[in-house]
Amino acid sequence: MDKVFSRFIEKFGGAIDRREVPLSSIDRYRGKLPNQLLEYWSEHGWSGYGDGIFWIVNPQEYEGVVASWIEGTKLKEKDNYHLIARSAFGDLYLWGEKTGSSLQITSVLSRFIFDNYEITNEQMDRELQDFLLSMDVDTNDYGDLFKPAKKKLGPLHHDEMYGFVPALMLGGPDTLDHLEKVKAVEHLTLLSQITELQPYSFSDF
Repeated sequence: MDKVFSRFIEKFGGAIDRREVPLSSIDRYRGKLPNQLLEYWSEHGWSGYGDGIFWIVNPQEYEGVVASWIEGTKLKEKDNYHLIARSAFGDLYLWGEKTGSSLQITSVLSRFIFDNYEITNEQMDRELQDFLLSMDVDTNDYGDLFKPAKKKLGPLHHDEMYGFVPALMLGGPDTLDHLEKVKAVEHLTLLSQITELQPYSFSDF
């Protein structure tokens, strides 16, 4: 295990619900995602960390989710995006083939952060490692609700997340009583259809 992933594990703890990554998936994303990420997939699989607060995912499973969020937006013109990671509450970390870790979507609020820059192929691996090093448990925890949700609803599997029902964008409250364990792909797709995706005020857009 390299130093960067070791530091990531130190912050989050070991993997849960690990799935081995088939060679076909690595071949599918070679040239689209950083070689370093593909190496991490080979060594560590697709897994949850921090007891499931953060997940490194199979982008293919989320192609429909990504399309649903960015179709009809100007983001569609910026790059080809792949979801490489997400939080237990639906923070989506997308990787652009030309722009690296340039797009993050907060699905529960239908808001995004976009960094408007391009990077070279030589910079992609370092960008990926910087992304992992920038992650921490607290920024993936919505309102300090992760531990109470895990205690009340049980731990997450790789295809699940904690979702507010009714959704916050429909006026639902952001309280533990209104959190449910939901299927991630279906819930994220639903959230994408409620209201138009908007940039945070501090985003490069």
